[in-house]
Amino acid sequence: MKKLVILGAGTAGTMMLNKMHHELDKEEWEITIVDQYKTHYYQPGFLFIPFGIYSKKDVVKPKYDFFPPGVNVIFSPIDKIVGEENKVLLDGGEVLNYDFLIIATGTETRPSETEGLTDKLWYKDIFDFYTVEGAVALHNRLKDWEGGKLVMCIPELPYKCPVAPIEFVCLAEAYFAERGMKDKVDISYVTLMPGAFTKPVASKVLGDLLEEKNIDVVSDFYLSYVDNENKKLVSYDEREVEFDILTIVPVNMGSDMIERSGLGDDMNYVPTDKYTLQSKQFENIFVIGDAANIPTSKAGSVAHFAAEILTENLLAAMEGRALPAKFDGHANCYIETGYGKGALIDFNYETEPLPGTFPLPGIGPFKLLKNTKMNHYGKILFRWIYWHILLKGRELPIEADMSMAGKKRM
Repeated sequence: MKKLVILGAGTAGTMMLNKMHHELDKEEWEITIVDQYKTHYYQPGFLFIPFGIYSKKDVVKPKYDFFPPGVNVIFSPIDKIVGEENKVLLDGGEVLNYDFLIIATGTETRPSETEGLTDKLWYKDIFDFYTVEGAVALHNRLKDWEGGKLVMCIPELPYKCPVAPIEFVCLAEAYFAERGMKDKVDISYVTLMPGAFTKPVASKVLGDLLEEKNIDVVSDFYLSYVDNENKKLVSYDEREVEFDILTIVPVNMGSDMIERSGLGDDMNYVPTDKYTLQSKQFENIFVIGDAANIPTSKAGSVAHFAAEILTENLLAAMEGRALPAKFDGHANCYIETGYGKGALIDFNYETEPLPGTFPLPGIGPFKLLKNTKMNHYGKILFRWIYWHILLKGRELPIEADMSMAGKKRM
């Protein structure tokens, strides 16, 4: 019997498990999925926990809830991949042989990579919201905070969900306004980027939105270290930003297992053909989601669109055919902006976020790069779609390839 092994049971790995279980002949193929954790997190929901919109129970479910019957499930840390021998070595000595391998091990936060970040103020006045523990700790700190300087810092690229820091400061501004203490809080958005976002048109629109909310954007700030004693961020060119509460995106890196396997770049992401999603090192290894080094957002929508491409290419590879499908880097992100409104961006490798309507030209119902209530409803509805449709590998009425229909070139 032939063997397909999937490493990682997060968003991307679970989607591929369900898709390949549906496609493959059960008498010909055995599918195994490996992950060291039994809990699945709805990571976009972490953003809402600091403001009491969601609680921890709203973002966690058992991974078993999303596995189809008849697949092998192994909960174990992974030692390394031995690509030359088509083997995966697990902690404890178990060896998994494979004919084809999908790497979906994601990305991890590494706060220790930033000097001073995990010093005495960590989870006291310095927080992340990219882990459930950080989001809950930040909620507990904010709920009785009396005001001061709140700083959101982005020290390194790439990181999961690039719009989340913008959403955080927008939700924070609304949160403090609703508590009647808006004039007691100064919010700063500190980033190494030249503006609010990586793409020029979106950066202008989102930067204007932050300006309207009186949120100070500190750009081109390359963080050197966090000064816990004086509660300051210090850049490599010795600029300083003071804080009372600091929220930060910790450095993101791929799994250490990728480094041990000799499959990663300097950030432990797997060099991957950005169109076919095939490993650049081994023809029978494919990569999906945040584990890949492809030049698009590390976001659930990217994994969803890429899963359709990978399914087609993996089936072709299994049959010895040329890989027919090309991933265009399609990403689609709702941006929560506070007060029951949100924005939406839709882009790919070649086309930056543009204004217009989505998914239908002239009709929408969602407006691209506009702050509307309908976009907020799309963001809220996505949690149900995630649990009930995306993870189970079901199709949505949105094509994997980005469409220019409804978009207006600037």
